Amino acid sequence: MAVSTGGNTYDRIEVVGIGNAIVDVLAHAKVAFLEENGLDKGTMTLVDAETADQLYAKMGPAVEVSGGSAANTIAGFASFGGRGAFIGKVRDDQLGTIFRHDIRSLGITFDALAAPDGPSTGRCLVLVTPDADRTLQTFLGAAAELGPEDIDADLIGGADITYLEGYLWDRPRAKEAFVKAAEIAHAAGNRVALNLSDPFCVDRHRADFMSLVQDHVDILFANEDEIVSLFQVHSFDAAMQAVRGHCQVVALTRSEKGSVVLTDGEVHVLDAEPVHEVVDTTGAGDAYAAGFLFGLTRKHPVARCGRIGAIAAAEVISHVGARAEVPLCDLLKVKLGR
Repeated sequence: MAVSTGGNTYDRIEVVGIGNAIVDVLAHAKVAFLEENGLDKGTMTLVDAETADQLYAKMGPAVEVSGGSAANTIAGFASFGGRGAFIGKVRDDQLGTIFRHDIRSLGITFDALAAPDGPSTGRCLVLVTPDADRTLQTFLGAAAELGPEDIDADLIGGADITYLEGYLWDRPRAKEAFVKAAEIAHAAGNRVALNLSDPFCVDRHRADFMSLVQDHVDILFANEDEIVSLFQVHSFDAAMQAVRGHCQVVALTRSEKGSVVLTDGEVHVLDAEPVHEVVDTTGAGDAYAAGFLFGLTRKHPVARCGRIGAIAAAEVISHVGARAEVPLCDLLKVKLGR
């Protein structure tokens, strides 16, 4: 089935992601560097342009690559062979050009026009410590300007799943965009997925997130800290019980402990995929979501979806950077024989 958007016609989009259009700047750093600069290890912090420029000047050699949580998930989904699209905002500057080129080169539909003025394209400074943990300092820039007018109703209505990035929830107009997209998706009989993204993000917007989950979300992704924060409980087991019944599918990741997938009446406890060495955990949750969504769009049982997610996450954490370095479709054939 073909879908028409913006005057163009595409094969039916399976998953459309909505999130921050960000260029990641990745560099290795010692814990002492984080302490000297007052950075909270292992978290994502929003910063202004001046702070981002100052920290960038202090960082060691870095690699620049298109990123953003939802964009990383759609990139992974495309690497598996899925048909994906992305909605996000960039400026008509160098980083905006990099982002547009990179995401389109993966076969992902990205038709948003670059803003001619306003904040520059967003960037995320990713500091990877020797324990493979990552600390993120994010200047959202143009990405934070996304609003309901940027939601392509034809694109959302024609996609099997609309995937929302929790990081984008910090701005009121982005909230309006999420709700609009969710309503369009459900009106078309399609599903909505949400990734909670970060425990501090959940702390800032707990009540709004709960409303979003209860009223608009069919598939929920979260890690252990995020789901505990959302329900304000003291253990993962308590959070797991609290979330049951809120969504059709809940996928909870637990790093080296693997993941737990909940559906109505079912609990699947899945092992993490073995990895020779954990180099950089940046993008692990995004990759897991990519694999899980790929499995869902192929109508696999949810346990297999979790296994596919784990395979993608293991590949991503085995090197620096948030996106796979090998075609995930080929890796899947090796791991699962298909």
